[in-house]
This record gives sequence, structure tokens and C-alpha cells, in this order.
Amino acid sequence: MEWENQTIRVEFFLKGLSGYPRLELLFFVLILIMYVFILLGNGTLILISILDSHLHTPMYFFLGNLSFLDICYTTTSIPSTLVSFLSERKTTSFSGCAVQMFLGLAMGTTECVLLGMMAFDRFVAICNPLRYPIIMSKNSYVPMASGSWFAGVVNSAVQTMFVVQLPFCRTNIINHFSCEILAVMKLACADISGNEFIMLVATTLFTLMPLLLIVISYSLIISSIIKISSSEGRSKAFSTCSAHLTVVIIFYGTILFMYMKPKSKETLNSNALDATDKLISMLYGVMTPMLNPLIYSLRNKDVKEAVRLLKERFISK
Repeated sequence: MEWENQTIRVEFFLKGLSGYPRLELLFFVLILIMYVFILLGNGTLILISILDSHLHTPMYFFLGNLSFLDICYTTTSIPSTLVSFLSERKTTSFSGCAVQMFLGLAMGTTECVLLGMMAFDRFVAICNPLRYPIIMSKNSYVPMASGSWFAGVVNSAVQTMFVVQLPFCRTNIINHFSCEILAVMKLACADISGNEFIMLVATTLFTLMPLLLIVISYSLIISSIIKISSSEGRSKAFSTCSAHLTVVIIFYGTILFMYMKPKSKETLNSNALDATDKLISMLYGVMTPMLNPLIYSLRNKDVKEAVRLLKERFISK
């Protein structure tokens, strides 16, 4: 699958788990089950946040956005990955690859920024509860959520635009399950230092800055909770942000594990991902969206009650 002296790509070959047919079948079943849970769990959270008037608050507005985002994020890659597991044809068109790059990066960036906005919401709710209705009014939280989506779209559009303009004349084999932007960049037969610099700036702005906001917010939240005299008050205050904190730890913890864990010399020299790295990468894109609804429903009485009422409404019909 090599091309020489060409700069126009018609299609790319997604290597995925080629060479591991038994693993492909196993992970087809596993990922399909997880995808169904993602659709049902996040779809339910979106539905109750719309139908239940008690959940018409900034926190659940952000949660509804996060659930919709998780559905969009997984839908950009999982269906095509499932098809590739069962099909001998594992190719994707250049335009299809560009669309997948754009959507995947846009959803990932939006989630980072949105988690930062949710941390700020929890900070105001716990550290400044009397002014919470004023600070987090509809005129504030709607633009905050919209700004998260806008940041994701702009960042992804800029990075994808620069990547698709690169010449690809070495190989068309992407050593990944999907058109992940870094994996595609490595196929270019040109200097990609400019693209890497843009990616570094974008990572700083849209990944590390939201993480810094989260760290500062929770540092102030913990400091405020410690000052509460009663143990019941401390427990109640912590319970309002524990679900979001759990999601943040899983989301950023998996990113740090993926990109900062030491690689073997063979992997570094061959510039290729082994099967374990690929599976971790794939599960990262599925595990967090699947766990989010579970975390919020298990730790939140309002969500449990809203789900119960939703069940009764459908049963009565």
C-alpha cells in the first residue's frame, strides 16, 4: 500500500488491529455493547435535563451539553471502527479522513473547555453560594457552553486545514483505528514543525488552561469545604462536586497515561503503536463517555429521582 512521488491521496488504509483477527471479533462485541450504553446513558441524561423542570439549572445544562458531546464524540469514530473490525476493506477516503479528524478534534477540545466551565460553576456554587444565581445566570452559563463549542470548532478547523494541505507521498497506512490527527501528520513527506507548533499552542490554550482552571477551582473549593465546621455540611458541599471531579480525574488521568507513559525503544524507533497502545487509545475514547452518566446518576439524588419519574411517565403511557 505504498505510493511514490505522489502528493494527492485518494484514500488511507487504517491498520487498526490487522493481524489480530480474534481480538477484532472480541473488541467488536465489547465496543458495540459499550456504545449502546453510551447512547442510552447519555441520551437519558439529555432527556431528563430537558423534561424535568427541577434540573433546569446551570449544572445540569452543562451536564446535558457534556452528554450530547459524548454522543457526538463517540459517533464520529465508533461506527466506522466497528465496520472495519468485520470488513476486509479498512480504507477511508481522504475527504472522509479529513472530516473524521475535524469532528474528533472538535469534540475533544470542546470537552476540555466544557469541563473547565463546569469546574468554575462548582466553585461559584460552593465558595460564593449567595451570589450564585447572579453570577451563573442564563446570560452567563449559555455563552459559557456556547463558547466551549466555538473554541472546539475553531481549533479543529485551523488544525485540520493545515494538515490537509500537507503533501502525502510516502505511505497511506495510518497505524491507528481512526484518522487521529497526529497519526495522519506523521505520514506527510514535508516539514511538520509548523503544524506541531500550532498543536502545541492549541494544547496549551484548550487543554492545559482548562486544566489549570479546574485545579485552581478545586483548590479553592477544598479550602472552603475544610473551613465548614459541621461534618454534615462538609459532606453535603463535597457531594455537589464529587461527580464532576471524578469525571475530570478519569478524563485527564487517561490522557496523561496515554501520552506520558514511557515507550519502548522499539516503538520510538519504528514510530509505530503496538497493539496495547492502540487498545488503550480506543478504550479511552469509549470508557469516559460510558462512565459519565453512571457517575452522575449514582452520586446524584436529583438525577435518580428524575430517572424514576421518567420511567413512571413511560410506563403509564
